[in-house]
Amino acid sequence: MQTVLFQGDSITDADRSRDWDARRGIGYPHLISAQLGYDAPGQYRLVNRGVSGDRVVDLYARIKRDCINLKPDFMSILIGVNDVWHEIGDQNGVDTDKYERVYGMYIEEIREQVPDVKIMILEPFLTHGAATDPHWDYFSTEVAERAAAAKRVAQKYSLTFVPLQARFDAACEKQPPEYWTDDGVHPTAFGHELISRAWLEAFETLR
Repeated sequence: MQTVLFQGDSITDADRSRDWDARRGIGYPHLISAQLGYDAPGQYRLVNRGVSGDRVVDLYARIKRDCINLKPDFMSILIGVNDVWHEIGDQNGVDTDKYERVYGMYIEEIREQVPDVKIMILEPFLTHGAATDPHWDYFSTEVAERAAAAKRVAQKYSLTFVPLQARFDAACEKQPPEYWTDDGVHPTAFGHELISRAWLEAFETLR
């Protein structure tokens, strides 16, 4: 059985259980688990270790417990919005240069310890919403910078990059932003399905 690890912030966390791995929350890891579990019964162990509020530095701080010790065969990472958002709230964000540097350190250490793991980097994204609109110019500019940095990390280490912003932009042309995210950051069920479909398309190229 191969282990698939989901890493990230609240978008990945999505109210997952801390005590029972089978309770993967109500977000895209749950949707992906349902699909893979149905299509390939018993082939994958799917583990969600997303933590609400995490920035890339927090992700790196728990690298041994929540990644290396699990020895995943596949891993996806979605991180970056809080690196911007925390600067707005309490001036504790992570600037783009540090974000990219720490992200690279994170990938390098994982590869040293789990050399055969296949990694997907998901693009940070946002839409208009109650959380983003009051600071839209800053939010949109800075998240785009983190997204570009995440893509550079993926390219540097020859990892699979999963674009999400363009998908959300296209989706918002069909239905208003609040249909896809609750507040501009956290996806609705439909937004999580959007991520799930992008994830599964990328996963097909890895397995």
